[in-house]
Amino acid sequence: MEIGQIRGSEICLRHRHGHGNLRRSFGISMSTTPTLSTKSENRMFILGMGFVGQTLARKLQNQGWVVSGTCTTHVKKKKLEDMGFHVHLFDANYPDLSILQLLRNYTHFLVSVPPVVGIGDPMLQHEELIRSYLVNGDLRWLCYLSSTSVYGDCDGELVDEDYPTIPENELAKLRLTSEQGWSSLAHHLRFSPLIFRLGGIYGPGRSAVDTIIKQKPLSEGQKRRKHQKYTSRVHVEDICQALMATIYATSSSRVVYNIVDDDPAPREEVFEYARKLVEKKWPDFNLQPLEQKEWLLVKTRNGRGEKRVSNARIKNELGVELLYPDYRSGLQSIIDQQIESPFDSYHIGQMPL
Repeated sequence: MEIGQIRGSEICLRHRHGHGNLRRSFGISMSTTPTLSTKSENRMFILGMGFVGQTLARKLQNQGWVVSGTCTTHVKKKKLEDMGFHVHLFDANYPDLSILQLLRNYTHFLVSVPPVVGIGDPMLQHEELIRSYLVNGDLRWLCYLSSTSVYGDCDGELVDEDYPTIPENELAKLRLTSEQGWSSLAHHLRFSPLIFRLGGIYGPGRSAVDTIIKQKPLSEGQKRRKHQKYTSRVHVEDICQALMATIYATSSSRVVYNIVDDDPAPREEVFEYARKLVEKKWPDFNLQPLEQKEWLLVKTRNGRGEKRVSNARIKNELGVELLYPDYRSGLQSIIDQQIESPFDSYHIGQMPL
């Protein structure tokens, strides 16, 4: 991959202030700006360099791809650049036109930005503008990362990609609207979109094992999911494996794929297994018992709802063989990679700040 040097370059962001928009410039050094040329056959732009985006970017870079992405703060940008990524500071509410102009030179576009309650998809607010910049560009692949929450509560039924979408809360409804918006954009550019409906994402640094080790209190979302009989999840490596399968597929008539593992186990079962793994590896680590009030909660519905999500399509049509077909194999892999003892990071019995 060719790497160019751009110093003291200006990134211009539009900010709403008072009665209009102000154009503000930030002098930012980008020492790892990819050189886009006709020689670069594969070029990926990732809108939202989060957990999935970073993992995919690393894999593509190792295969010689030119990869760029976006984040929303200077702190995140510095952290990502220190990790070796090329990142643009980007506010989707007030998109920088120079970055949209740059985007048209990329061949692949991954959208990993969730909708915002009260706003919707921040990028699709500017759909006409985006279309005008991307038309007649190099883009030939677009994938939107959505959620299985769009199916709503299905009373425990087995749900495939053809199952009716009946989202129950506002965020899930916005997810479905975003699916439709990005699909429409791709069709306007004369190629088929891809929609990945993801289960709960986990992986190294973001798993039940990490929560147990850090002894963090459960989030409100985790508490709500406690009493669910079924919870779909997927390891980040398997998400990337499925993405790579679509990138290199010769052709695909499908648009929507469910990306989940084989075992929609209850969350409580997953945490119990994670705790056993931690206790087995570090028997002297003093784990605090979870407070009963954290677990004994009134059953409440949430956006994901009760359902068992089928992943047959990614196996049968994309040839994906899951690296981590269930939470046991995924969590075992994560704890096997844990070289540093919890004693090095946390005081025994003390809740980290």
